[in-house]
Amino acid sequence: MQTSATLVGDGADIGKARHLAAAFLARIQAEHGLPVSQRAMDLTQLVVSELVTNARKYAPGPVLLDLKITDGTVEIIVRDSDPVLPIARAADAGRVGQHGLEIVMAVAQGFEARREPVGKRITARLALADDPGGANAGRRPL
Repeated sequence: MQTSATLVGDGADIGKARHLAAAFLARIQAEHGLPVSQRAMDLTQLVVSELVTNARKYAPGPVLLDLKITDGTVEIIVRDSDPVLPIARAADAGRVGQHGLEIVMAVAQGFEARREPVGKRITARLALADDPGGANAGRRPL
């Protein structure tokens, strides 16, 4: 189960991406009976928003967004034309802005950034169901 979109750089890209993510998760829940917690819905939209915002800010050209369901997780893949891999900055409570990658890495169960023949690919993985024991907290490599 997956969906994809090409975002072309207009001012509505981030909203479109968030809407696509919410609609995709609602559809897989309704049509396939997969559990999707409200937390997963909210975090997926947050991660999509942060990754698409970064791609729009730093890379010229279109942004490709793919959403896939794999083993009880939603995989969020954002591709852009800039080959420079993002680096999370050191925590700084006084810094205004530029916390997006830190946020994504804090909430994702898996995170990967890699160069591709043209640009880069950022992948974040989030659990669809809540884990009451908290075992899903923190980032693990994909």
